[in-house]
Amino acid sequence: MLSLSSRLRLHLILLSFVTLQCLTVTTATCHMDDEAGLLAFKSAITADPSGKLNSWKPGTDCCKWFGISCDGNNHRVTTLTLVGQPDQSNTSLSGTISPSLSKLHYLGGIYLQDLQNLSGPFPNLLFSLPNIEYVYIENSKLSGQIPANIGDLTRLFALSFADNRFSGPIPSSISNLTQLGQLKFGGNLLTGTVPAGIQQLKKLTLLSLDRNQLTGTVPDIFSTLTELRSLSLSHNKFSGKIPSTISALAPKLIYLKLGHNYFTGQIPNFLGSFHALDTLDLSWNRFSGTVPKSFGNLTKIFNLDLSHNFLVDPFPEMNVKGIESLDLSYNGFHLSEIPKWVTSSTIIYSLKVARCGIKIKLDDWKPAETYFYDYIDLSDNEISGSPVGLLNRTNYLVGFQASGNRIRFDMESVKFPNTLKDLDLSRNLVFGKLPKAISGLEKLNVSNNHLCGPIPANKFSASAFSGNDCLCGSPLSPCKA
Repeated sequence: MLSLSSRLRLHLILLSFVTLQCLTVTTATCHMDDEAGLLAFKSAITADPSGKLNSWKPGTDCCKWFGISCDGNNHRVTTLTLVGQPDQSNTSLSGTISPSLSKLHYLGGIYLQDLQNLSGPFPNLLFSLPNIEYVYIENSKLSGQIPANIGDLTRLFALSFADNRFSGPIPSSISNLTQLGQLKFGGNLLTGTVPAGIQQLKKLTLLSLDRNQLTGTVPDIFSTLTELRSLSLSHNKFSGKIPSTISALAPKLIYLKLGHNYFTGQIPNFLGSFHALDTLDLSWNRFSGTVPKSFGNLTKIFNLDLSHNFLVDPFPEMNVKGIESLDLSYNGFHLSEIPKWVTSSTIIYSLKVARCGIKIKLDDWKPAETYFYDYIDLSDNEISGSPVGLLNRTNYLVGFQASGNRIRFDMESVKFPNTLKDLDLSRNLVFGKLPKAISGLEKLNVSNNHLCGPIPANKFSASAFSGNDCLCGSPLSPCKA
């Protein structure tokens, strides 16, 4: 028979074991509301090819589920993060966003990005989340209108529904979201005008309304948005002149994208005072006149696109330390040569100067660096000579367009980089035979040259090869025996 002291020790050991078990059960189970809300979300998902939600199982700690973060003190779910890959369908999620997520009262952030196939209307459950601060539901198929009372989400620091299918206007109540640092509605089907009340969002660092169907003039709302680093209004139907209050963004703005609209008038001189500007896109508008001399002050500009406007000479001398991408194509420029500040750049990867009045011999053009080039467009100029030396020194070239020049070389002397997908040498003086490497291209046009011989196996139409001296074989007439 055990002594009293032995029985007491055994009792304490058993008590400790039971207590430990209780603690283990307590810490291993998340809050029942959080678990129920998340399992309802999973139930509304009809396809999960990559198994993102495989760890979401009843009775297990939801704080350890994939994509879930919890508060360390109260063990409540604070963040839901499920991210796919934009170009990989096997990382998507299909289904709807369950309204039961409203059970997650401590949820502060929802990040459902690049999942591609989430559908349904605006998730009104957001209005039932008292602690929600960050919403990024991007690149899916949500549709319908953005609710008029979206301004009730006053705790939000960031709101993004980029790349969905929302339609209708941007609600005027958006002006109530005065804590917002980021507002991203790009890539939808939104119509109407930009609400003037956006000027109340004084903490914005990023405003993206690009790739919609917005119309009218852009209101003068920017004098209060001096924290903006990125402004994108491209690919809409805006008209009129660039608002003068954009000049207030000069000290801090890094990205300004206004391309693919119907803006008119001259490019404002004040844009030359944007000393922090990295990227400026004014392409595919109706700007006229000259480019301001003040552009010479844009010493930090890396990406400049002024293509497809009605701009004329003279083009200002730029004082950039190194340009990465430049597109001046299809204006009224007569540059005669590729600018020295372009030729000297050691970081350039994209050069597009189609129909810019360039009159050089390609053999004489000696860019400081060709290694990084992935796109070169020299179309519709008066360029002669051979591009062989240039092309044979590019390692990552994806596209080379030089149609409508006087380029003369033997086609067989070119070493095609493995990355090349798009080649247009039409309307030149190219001769010789076509190399087998053309079979791997996605786009090809060598029409109206002096090429001869059998055409290698290909997937292109006859128009890609027409107008040559003696090419034969599919898709042209068969070669003679």
